[in-house]
Amino acid sequence: MPPALRRTALLCTLLTCAVPLTTGTATAEPTTSFGPGTTATGPGTSAAPPPHFGTCPDSVPAPPAPDRVECGTVRVPLDHARPDGEHIRIAVSRVRASGTPAERRGVLLVNPGGPGGSGLPYAVTKRAKLPAAVRRAYDVIGFDPRGTGHSAPADCGPMGGLFDSPAAGSAPLDPVPHDRPGERAYLDAQRRLAADCAAGTGRALPHLSTSETARDMDAVRAALDEPRISFLGVSYGTYLGAAYAARFPDRVDKLVLDSVVGPEDWHAFDVRQARAVLRQRDVLFGWLARHDSRFRLGTTPREVRAAYLRTRDGLTARPVAGFGAAAFDRAVYRALGRTERWTALGDGLRAYLDEGVVDRLRPTEPFDGPESRTYQAANRAVKCADGPGPTPGRVIADIRGLRRLDPQPVLTGLEAASCAYWHARPTEHTRLGSPAAPPALLVASAHDPVTPIAGARALGRTLPGSRLVTLHHDYSHGVFASRGNSCVDSTVAAYLVGGTVPARDVHCDGPGLPEPSPRQP
Repeated sequence: MPPALRRTALLCTLLTCAVPLTTGTATAEPTTSFGPGTTATGPGTSAAPPPHFGTCPDSVPAPPAPDRVECGTVRVPLDHARPDGEHIRIAVSRVRASGTPAERRGVLLVNPGGPGGSGLPYAVTKRAKLPAAVRRAYDVIGFDPRGTGHSAPADCGPMGGLFDSPAAGSAPLDPVPHDRPGERAYLDAQRRLAADCAAGTGRALPHLSTSETARDMDAVRAALDEPRISFLGVSYGTYLGAAYAARFPDRVDKLVLDSVVGPEDWHAFDVRQARAVLRQRDVLFGWLARHDSRFRLGTTPREVRAAYLRTRDGLTARPVAGFGAAAFDRAVYRALGRTERWTALGDGLRAYLDEGVVDRLRPTEPFDGPESRTYQAANRAVKCADGPGPTPGRVIADIRGLRRLDPQPVLTGLEAASCAYWHARPTEHTRLGSPAAPPALLVASAHDPVTPIAGARALGRTLPGSRLVTLHHDYSHGVFASRGNSCVDSTVAAYLVGGTVPARDVHCDGPGLPEPSPRQP
């Protein structure tokens, strides 16, 4: 997105005005931003008119020729229980099937996860990795779920200082509480975050739920004039797909759920994930020790852990260019989810210890800018709209439990902690799965720390006849058309294109831990 348009979009997010979805000469569809002053766009019906497809925002890449991507919007009620109330627009992208009419199998909606991930460019980026037979068979449909990207982005303002660095001369902040004053400060930060979201998002707050988004998906289906949809969801996308199957089981064709979120409340999932992240970090320490000649962090996991803690303690006491303990924990959390990021993390630890620089620890994509703030706002808003949040006492008890497992846990993923102070009650509890839905294909990495495999096994029990495809000896998040595993990819492609449901669960052999990537100059 050009800088001028990016500034305009951010300003309009703050002022609750409309910005164009398209950046070319095609007819623009407005994006609505949530805020206390949100007004109704006029009466409407539950049946969405067909989207007018045109030029896409600059954030959506162009697919390889001769394919092309087109974007539009679908108008939906903010509250589907009140179809004549105020409306918002859901941004949709489409890359048409490349095969013959006889090969076409319909539409494949895709979602990259989150909650909070923008799906508009995902129709292009994910489609490029899909097996050729799937690309020939399906129109791939991306969409920004409500509250994200170009679909009425949520606005949580400062978010309780989530992205703030301590001012010069002030006491450094540690996002992990180690004593009772620290616990009180942690809860106060969650309270302020919830207050920021209430002030910024207003009365839309309870309607940014997975259940409402599932109804938006059905509005997209209707607008495209499709009797049923197929769906590929990754991470949070599996939760969304299971919610759609629960509400509209007769409108599901094929359902692929990759890296599965289990059927539990969000805080329970966050804690389960935090435990898995600690196990994965121990694996990382062992891997770095085995490659000590490259990273020089220690020849044993204990020595590597000591180097890791020296880095974190140093950044806690004295942040470098705004990069402190919270930013470090976020970078570690991100790196632990994909083994191909481990080399950069190891190099970053060494560079900090040798030179005091943090450039190699910073993620390559924007992490604390407007895009990340929108993601973080939508993430909390969706989790807190999906069901009852934890009590403050439960939050602290779970953090103490994590600290008993390891004195220095990574709490970055405990996003539902702010739900303890949320200003809106959920309008309904999100239901997942249905015995009336057709058999689904669930995919999981055996050692994925972001969505532990136990969640896939539990969700599979809500979808009778479904099968689980496990990639063994793998430690990364995101499997199908991501890890390059022919066993996984061919199994899922046969299901999507030919409707082949395996007779039993499928077990595929994964790559194991990688070798370090070449040293960067």
